[in-house]
Order: sequence, then structure tokens, then C-alpha cells
Amino acid sequence: MTIAATVKSYIEGRGVAYEVIAHPASGSSHETAEAAHVDEAHIAKGVILKDSAGAVMVVVPGNAWVNVSAIGKELDREMVLAVETDAAGYFPDCDPGAIPPLGPAYGMETLVDKALTSLAYVYLESGDHRSLVKINGEALPKLLSGVRHGHFCEDD
Repeated sequence: MTIAATVKSYIEGRGVAYEVIAHPASGSSHETAEAAHVDEAHIAKGVILKDSAGAVMVVVPGNAWVNVSAIGKELDREMVLAVETDAAGYFPDCDPGAIPPLGPAYGMETLVDKALTSLAYVYLESGDHRSLVKINGEALPKLLSGVRHGHFCEDD
């Protein structure tokens, strides 16, 4: 797999130009950044949180950690990190652990950290562990239109 069908359809349906960047297999955002020779802060990482009402995706830079309490305050919910096996169920055309940061493409409520909104280029997981999707930073709002924006990363 190079790009999940849902990801491809979603990006192309919004008229966003993209490039698929192949890289050696990786298991984390840090490993992906090294394998693809890109800045980890430019990788948009989708993190799944959940509670009894369902799952939410938070999109943060690859070098950041989600501030779960900030998400809880934003949504007025008691959120916890979803385990990988739970998260995989929401992305049927993706490899486990290779979650594209495009919650709306999968019908998932999504929040995006503002740190990603001023980058020249953004890299997205494509749905497998061997490729990234490179988009112009100005295209990210097209792909995540209508989602909540805020500061959702842990402070250093």
C-alpha cells in the first residue's frame, strides 16, 4: 500500500495537490522523520482519544505530545488515549499504527493544533508504514476545514 484509498479520495476530492514520499518501514513519527529525511515537527500526527461517548482525533506535530487535559477542557469530556487496537478499528484501509491525520475523511471528530497551521509543508501518514503524503502547508486548512483549532500539545 502506498496511500489508503480513503486518504487518496479525500485529498483529491478537495483539489489538494500532493506527493507521496516513500521511505523505509518505520514505527513512530520520530522514526518516520528520520527515514524520510523530513523535520519531525512538519509531520502531522493523528492521536486518538476516547471516552464513553466515542473517539476523537487530535492532530499535532510529530515531535509533540497531546495534552489530554486540554482536550478534556475543550470538549468538556473525560478523554483517555485509545489503545492501538481500538484506534485501528476506525481506519479499516490502513495498517495498524499508521493513522492518517485526516479524521474528517473517516467521519471522526477532529481537533488540530495551531502549531501545524503556519508551516510551508506538512507531511501526513498515508495509511501504511512506508510512505508519507507531502502537501503545501496552505492546503492543510482545506483538508481540516470545520475542525476545532487550538493549543493541544504538552508544554516543554
